[in-house]
Amino acid sequence: EVQLVESGGGLVQAGGSLRLSCAASGFTFDDYSITYFRQAPGKEREGLSCISSNDGSTVYADSVRGRFTISSDNAKNTVYLQLNSLKPEDTAVYHCAAALRTECKATGDDSYYYAMDHWGKGTLVTVSS
Repeated sequence: EVQLVESGGGLVQAGGSLRLSCAASGFTFDDYSITYFRQAPGKEREGLSCISSNDGSTVYADSVRGRFTISSDNAKNTVYLQLNSLKPEDTAVYHCAAALRTECKATGDDSYYYAMDHWGKGTLVTVSS
């Protein structure tokens, strides 16, 4: 069974940090890129960051570059998203998604979003001011 299981969300004060995890199972991890998206009520979907499990290359959206860091532990089939210097506007449900042999992008555009093959259920990040 293919699964992406997210964890690490929670409530944090502005300026704080969280580390999100996306644990994959049921597919060949090295063949996939993993992208983190977020969706907040009333806001557009955002593609935040992507990592290629094959070569470790990464991309970031401008809104999070320098604050968020994506990494991968291929031995554990797990991708991490480190969230630093959190702001109230970072409050959202964060999802990870896997795409087979797909160029990494950091966009929430429909063409990329709907190209994802597998999805996690999401984890809520709430940043208080």
